[in-house]
Amino acid sequence: MTSKKTSDAGIFLWMVYQTMQKMNLDAAAIFASVHLPDQAPDKFVRRDNSTQQRFWRAAEQISQDHDIGLHVGANIPAFRGQVIEYLFLSSPTFGEGLKRTIRYQVLLTNAISFKLEINDKNIAIISGLNHSVRHYLECAIGILLNFFKYMSENTFTPIEIGLPYQEGATQEEYFKTWGCPVKLGQTDGYICFDQQLLNIPSPAYEPELLKIHEHHAESQLELLNKHQLIEQIERILASGLLESGEFDQNIVAQHLNRSSRSLRADLQLLNTTYEKVIAQYRERLARRLLSHTQENIDQIVYLTGFSEPSAFSRAFKRWTGETPTAYRQRKQK
Repeated sequence: MTSKKTSDAGIFLWMVYQTMQKMNLDAAAIFASVHLPDQAPDKFVRRDNSTQQRFWRAAEQISQDHDIGLHVGANIPAFRGQVIEYLFLSSPTFGEGLKRTIRYQVLLTNAISFKLEINDKNIAIISGLNHSVRHYLECAIGILLNFFKYMSENTFTPIEIGLPYQEGATQEEYFKTWGCPVKLGQTDGYICFDQQLLNIPSPAYEPELLKIHEHHAESQLELLNKHQLIEQIERILASGLLESGEFDQNIVAQHLNRSSRSLRADLQLLNTTYEKVIAQYRERLARRLLSHTQENIDQIVYLTGFSEPSAFSRAFKRWTGETPTAYRQRKQK
């Protein structure tokens, strides 16, 4: 069974890039580690979370900062102009805004899934802060803390933070950055704070605006779910369907347990078609196989689902302006 693909809103990588530049870090070299150019990433393009391991490993090596995620996250300003901000501002209290943030957190990331609870000591706890990459998680926690401080007019202060790994920064460094003690080796990552903060009223509370913002958030959530449809199609193609040659729209729709008509309609909402999804996937696969493997052309023709080499060559030249052989020679010099 294919695992769920995780991703982050483009605004995060855009903010990381801007912050790294302001910190005089070699952003060009760090971003090159995940094949991104030396320029601010498109904040509206969602990014695959699986690259975070390589990205932060390169960031640590290039910066020579063993606490790079902690420091970058602390320097990132509160993110603005997103539907989560508008939901927070138009909610009646900080607590209500936080609940809406949790409800729509997938719009920001589905790599972390957090929740809010109150313990028997009247301490509010945001739990579920887990990720396999330490620097990514500490950067994300820094972003959350800065956002909460902004939304509470700088009154939000964590009491304690727990992290789900054994090794991290020193207690002194954590306290200097986050202003509270940190416990390592916890089963679940968390942020503890005084539950009274949940009752802080929002000076921008406006019920009618809140309805509008919730409707907008629901629309974005629906669109995100439809984008995940393309990822589902690609996983089905990668499972062996493409090589079989039996990958027309009706067959893929059956794998998705839906009708071909509904599949076509949802793809139209994304301004694409099944034929375009197939072509883009085949092109990416062909480029990767030619650039990074020694597979012969006949095998690549088979893996990309073409019936014969001439059909593959025509399609590849249409995509890239080069023959497969010329492309491979240029990429593997």
